[in-house]
Amino acid sequence: MSRDEFSIPPSAVPEPGAVSAESEPSASGAATTTLHQQVLEIIDAVLGDAEAEGEWARAQLRSFLEAHPGDPERALLEHLIATRQRTAEPADTVPPLEHRVPRRRPTRKPKTVPVRFSRSVNKRIQTVLRDKLLLTAFQPINDLSSGNAIGVEALTRFVGSDGASADVWFNEASAVGLGIELEIAALHCALKAALEVPENLFVAFNLTPGTCSDPRVGEALRAAHLTPDRIVIELTGRVQPADSMSLAASLDPLRRRGLRLAVSASGTGLASPEELAQLRPDIIKLDRKLIERIHESEGHQSHAASIVELARGVGATVVAEGIESPAELAVVTDLGVTAGQGFLFGRPSVQPLDWSAWTIRPKQHLRLL
Repeated sequence: MSRDEFSIPPSAVPEPGAVSAESEPSASGAATTTLHQQVLEIIDAVLGDAEAEGEWARAQLRSFLEAHPGDPERALLEHLIATRQRTAEPADTVPPLEHRVPRRRPTRKPKTVPVRFSRSVNKRIQTVLRDKLLLTAFQPINDLSSGNAIGVEALTRFVGSDGASADVWFNEASAVGLGIELEIAALHCALKAALEVPENLFVAFNLTPGTCSDPRVGEALRAAHLTPDRIVIELTGRVQPADSMSLAASLDPLRRRGLRLAVSASGTGLASPEELAQLRPDIIKLDRKLIERIHESEGHQSHAASIVELARGVGATVVAEGIESPAELAVVTDLGVTAGQGFLFGRPSVQPLDWSAWTIRPKQHLRLL
């Protein structure tokens, strides 16, 4: 249920004219990728911002575009790096000894408040929200009996220079009170990218329980050009008992139209049997920490088997995350798991050509069983 430990470092932005080994060789094919399109959309959003406080950002981006004509990716990257440097708070400095002023010892211990960190993080998140510095990658989810791709999971990518994982960004945003805003921005980005996912695949979107109850989520899902039966909401994080009823009520109208709900029954966000009965999930996911080297752990196998049995009792499908080897695949298949995702099937990608290829690519992994 993790949002995937990955962000877009500077090295991931291609040099002008560079083509990866897995991409189409023509320049026109590369120009149609979601990455290129979203770069242009980010540039348009920054330049189209009419707010007075954004004038410095518009002027800065225009100067980089003039310096790198025909290469918007490089211009945007330099703009982002400069923006991050500008918004970063400088560290406190200690004055030289001769400049220090003696102070009276306080009568009580001062309260420690991380104001500087909060302000710095707040600026970083606000920059992401204002300039729409988000991308969406998808990873395939495959039926284990046929090997066919049946869906994809949307994973948020952050355009940044520090290589911080998506989980770090979302955790920091939550710490400064912007968690829901960032999740909703990521949802809008993913819904737009999902328009290029083949129509025979469902799309899973990660949201925390608190965000699911926000009315803007329902509005975004209803306005999306995806039929409800193609939408899966994956709950990330633990559902508090007091919130389970309101969460079920907020999603019920869409679920009656076909939207499905996925929860984790292993890992940090595991759902209890009581929560499963309340939420009535359509999909139960096995965390990749449980799947990793499961063929070497009888304890993990026993735990997974109990979850599969529990899923049968509530009528849910079981999906195993993080399958990376034929040995792991063989074990989860023998346990009765019906679907899975992981590097063995396909790595997360921002390329629409990859998304289409997952529906026609030969199922090499099945030949290894």
